[in-house]
Amino acid sequence: MARFHIHTGAQLSRRHFLRNAGIAMGLPLLDAMTPAFAAAPTRAPKRFVGISLSLGLHSPNLVPYNAGRSYTPSRYLQSVQDLRDDFTVVSGTSHPGVGGGHRAEASIFSACPNKNDGARNTISLDQLMAKHLGHETRFPSLVLNTGHEKSPSYTENGSMIPATNDPVALFEQLFIDDEPAVRHRRRDLLREGKSVMDIIGAEAKALQREVGAGDREKLDSWFTSVRELEQRLEMNQAWVEKPKPKVKSRPSRADQDNAADIKRAMLDCIAMAIQTDSTRFVTLHCTTNATRTIDGVDENYHGLSHHGLDEDKLEQLARVEQAMINSWGNFLRQLKESQSNGRSLLDDTMVLLTSNLGNASSHNNRNMPVLFAGGDFIHGQHLAFDQEDNYPLPNLYLSALNSIGIMEDNFATSTGRMKGLEMKA
Repeated sequence: MARFHIHTGAQLSRRHFLRNAGIAMGLPLLDAMTPAFAAAPTRAPKRFVGISLSLGLHSPNLVPYNAGRSYTPSRYLQSVQDLRDDFTVVSGTSHPGVGGGHRAEASIFSACPNKNDGARNTISLDQLMAKHLGHETRFPSLVLNTGHEKSPSYTENGSMIPATNDPVALFEQLFIDDEPAVRHRRRDLLREGKSVMDIIGAEAKALQREVGAGDREKLDSWFTSVRELEQRLEMNQAWVEKPKPKVKSRPSRADQDNAADIKRAMLDCIAMAIQTDSTRFVTLHCTTNATRTIDGVDENYHGLSHHGLDEDKLEQLARVEQAMINSWGNFLRQLKESQSNGRSLLDDTMVLLTSNLGNASSHNNRNMPVLFAGGDFIHGQHLAFDQEDNYPLPNLYLSALNSIGIMEDNFATSTGRMKGLEMKA
């Protein structure tokens, strides 16, 4: 929801409206403004990073031909075989009841079935984790996108959390201290115990009178998500006063003509956020189409994803997707090389790479690509489920929840924990 449409024909930018309200109200910034103060953890922190690709991955280049621990690496996986024992390849899975091609992006991390009755989305995996454990860090969660503000992260009431889409802005949010005047303003709000919704209440009501019924419902959903966030996070002055962590250097600027490099810049910031324990729960949705500086590629990413089995397009697509896989592998290496309390950060960080599209060329949501790394799991295998009768991917999500101590009995349409995905003793 990038803009609110008003009946007069004018358009009111959400960011413009929020600036006029006199307070930064983008949800990722609210996370920075009002988290509770973290107590010292009694055990190694557990983390989750969900990376979703809006255009999928070409299955014949990703999925190994054979299953088990002795699988032969596919074309895309040959570049990450030094990490073989750190990740699991999963094939033959999807979200039950989810279809609609690109429309299924909303369900990547919620696994909420498409509904014809207009029912809202359900809470996404990252936000359920943040609900229980996000109070332990400055940022309960980070919601990111390489191209725009849409995200697959949803609150309990089914409201989408707008994403941060600029690596430079993300770095500043994480590591650059606010100006004194901004800190004083936030401190005063916390001391007075005022709600952000109280501060902008009059303007919000005025806006709701100007828009149509459909937009009023969207506004109400978004305001409700802000209220939920305020209720979930205890307003504690300690984070306002506490300096942000310092890092040695900024990530190099992203090549805006290269979708994989924009993803790399975001992942570099995520790695820094994890290394400084600024957050433990992150989603990154990759939507950028730019490919102009990728060698051997002369068509944009989206056009190549609709390859129709054309050999030239498939070869160009493979170059783009290989770059996306390589950036994921480099991120895993960063975590593996970083140590905390005698363990690598990858040992305590689950990293999921997936997409709502199993076949982008035909907009098919079956047989979703899944690479699952890190955490307390025994990896080094290819779990091959039925390509015709797909296994529920929400079972993996339930396994992830249980592994960090959130002992839910189910998640969305799960039927139990994922078969064959065992935890370390």
